[in-house]
Amino acid sequence: MQKELWKGNEAIAEAAIRAGCDCFFGYPITPQSEVPEYMSVHLPEHGGVFVQSESEVAAINMVYGAAASGMRAMTSSSSPGISLKQEGISYLVGSELPAVIVNCMRGGPGLGTIQPGQGDYYQATRGGGNGDYRTVVLSPSNVQEAVDFVQEAFDIADQYRNPVMVVCDGLIGQMMEPIEWHPVPKRDLPPKDWATTGRKGRDHHNIINSLYMDPEVCDQHNANLAKKYALMEQNELRWEEKECGDAEVVITAYGTPARIALTAIEALRAEGIKAGLFRPITLWPFPEKALHELAGKTHVKAFLDVEMSSMGQMIDDVRLAVEGQKPIRFLGHAGGVMPTVEEIIESVKKALKEVQ
Repeated sequence: MQKELWKGNEAIAEAAIRAGCDCFFGYPITPQSEVPEYMSVHLPEHGGVFVQSESEVAAINMVYGAAASGMRAMTSSSSPGISLKQEGISYLVGSELPAVIVNCMRGGPGLGTIQPGQGDYYQATRGGGNGDYRTVVLSPSNVQEAVDFVQEAFDIADQYRNPVMVVCDGLIGQMMEPIEWHPVPKRDLPPKDWATTGRKGRDHHNIINSLYMDPEVCDQHNANLAKKYALMEQNELRWEEKECGDAEVVITAYGTPARIALTAIEALRAEGIKAGLFRPITLWPFPEKALHELAGKTHVKAFLDVEMSSMGQMIDDVRLAVEGQKPIRFLGHAGGVMPTVEEIIESVKKALKEVQ
C-alpha cells in the first residue's frame, strides 16, 4: 500500500472525514489550528457541516446538539480550550451521547505555552467536569496511530453512546510523517433509534437529558453508566510492550516521550543494560493488570516513568498498578521541554544503581 506524507493535525482531520464525520464545531488555538482549518475546506466537500464557533464553550454545546440528532459530531482543541469544554463533556456523558474530542496538548497551567505538553492527563482520565464519569482516552505516539485512532474513536463512541477523547501532544500534531490509509476494523454498531429526529411513526418522543431530579432515579442512572464503563474496561484496553521480556528497568511513557524512550533503550542495550518500554495506548482504561503482572516479574528491578509533565501525572496510575512491588523513579519536563535520550539513559542507570 502506498504511503503518503501528512502533517499530524491535517491527517487527524482527514481521518475524521473518512470515518464519516458529519459535523465539526471548533475554534482555532495553537497547536491544533490546522484541524479546523482543514475541516473548513474539506468537510463541506463531503457533505458535512463545519462551523467555527464563537468560543470553545459554544463548540462543545453544538457537538451536543448534533450528536443528539444522531450525527457523527467532533470537536478539537488544545489544552486551555479543552478546559472550557469540560462542562459540555460531562453533559454529553450524562446524556449518553457519542462524540469525538481531540486534544492536541500544550504546556500549562493556564495559557502556558504553545509548545507540546502532557499536563492534561488528569483532566482526560479523571474527567474535568462534574460528576462521576469516564471517557475512553486513546493516545497515539505517531501520526499513523493518530489517523487510525481517530477513525476508531467514532465507532467506539457509537458503540457505547459515550464521548471518546484522542489526546496527542503538540509535536505529533505538528510533525509530518508517512502514513497508510487502510481500512479500520468496523464494529457491529447498534442503531441510533434514540436520536431526536422527530416522531417518524414512533408512539413516543425521544428525549435527550442529563437532569434527574429524583435522587433515586439519578442514582440508578449512574449505576447504569457504571456498567457501561465496566464494559469499556473489559473491551477497550490497549498497551504495547517493547523489550520487556528480560528488562531490569521498565520505562513507562506515552506519546512522544515513548518514542524518545525507544532510542534510549536501544542505546542502553548496546551497553549491556536491559531496559524495556511499557506504553499505555488507552490512558483510560489504564492497563493496570498488565503493568501489575510485569512488576511481579523477578527480572524487573525498577520502573522509570517519563512524561512531558514537570511533576508527573500518569505516574499515579503507574504507582497504583505496581502496588509497591518495585521502586519507581520519575523524569519529566513541562512547558515544551522534552526529556532527552541522554537524560533517560542517565535516569535508568541511577535506578539500577539504587537497587543493586
